Amino acid sequence: MTSAILGPPADTVGEPSTGRAPRRRRSARPRNTLTPGAGLGLGIAMIWFSLLVLIPLIAIIVTAGEGGWDAYFQVLRSDQTWAAVTLTVSQAAIVTVINIVVGTIIAWVLVRDQFVGKSLLNIIIDVPFALPTIVAGLVLLSLYGPESPLGLEWANTERAVMLALAFVTLPFIVRTVQPVLEELDADVEEAAASLGATRGTIVRRIILPSLTPAIAAGAALSFARAISEYGSLVLLSGNLPFRTEVVSVRVLTFIENGNTQSAAALASVMLAVALVVIVGLDIAQRRVANRG
Repeated sequence: MTSAILGPPADTVGEPSTGRAPRRRRSARPRNTLTPGAGLGLGIAMIWFSLLVLIPLIAIIVTAGEGGWDAYFQVLRSDQTWAAVTLTVSQAAIVTVINIVVGTIIAWVLVRDQFVGKSLLNIIIDVPFALPTIVAGLVLLSLYGPESPLGLEWANTERAVMLALAFVTLPFIVRTVQPVLEELDADVEEAAASLGATRGTIVRRIILPSLTPAIAAGAALSFARAISEYGSLVLLSGNLPFRTEVVSVRVLTFIENGNTQSAAALASVMLAVALVVIVGLDIAQRRVANRG
């Protein structure tokens, strides 16, 4: 009698009466459990990743250490080598900062503004991806080399290095920020403005935290591409030791002279530099996103 007054147990409320005991809900799948078939896919992915990335990187490190620490540091103590490393890293850093500003502005214009030629600009952004780098170097040499039609004879100078790196790395920031901007709801910005938020506050508290992960990812790709660039530089920079010689040219010189250990040592140094920059960008973007 009491159960009839109180009704069915709490865990069966809302379920149709079928005369059978209520079925228990299935527990959620453990987070570390692979779905059916995922093991095979993960195995294929790891094998492919190992063949393309992991094994070659290990081979570079092993080759760099073949001569022992003395031979390793002998390469790094070379003034010409450090001049190439300094030029490459500094110019790559400058270009990355420029791309963060200019690339974000271009992405903003492509997403938020409407103007004549927008579709054409959207296509041109990807030209550095499709154009062979040696062809890009030839084009830049014709524009900024001797008898430049623009009056800017930058060939065989540090400006030539920066120009070539900026050309090949521009799309990275644009293409990583653009999809995030497209998904960013403008109504949130309007609501914040209606509540009295200034434009600076909206940018700092709403827009920037949303864009920071994409900007950091694009900056990491831009920097990594810049420190490894060769094709667009070989014609424009002149490869002058202590002036315009970059790391990629220096590595090629070691290989042509049969000194693979020195080439691998220098390559491992640039690998470490790239890793430090990527980790630093990741930490910075997490802090900015959390402050937002």
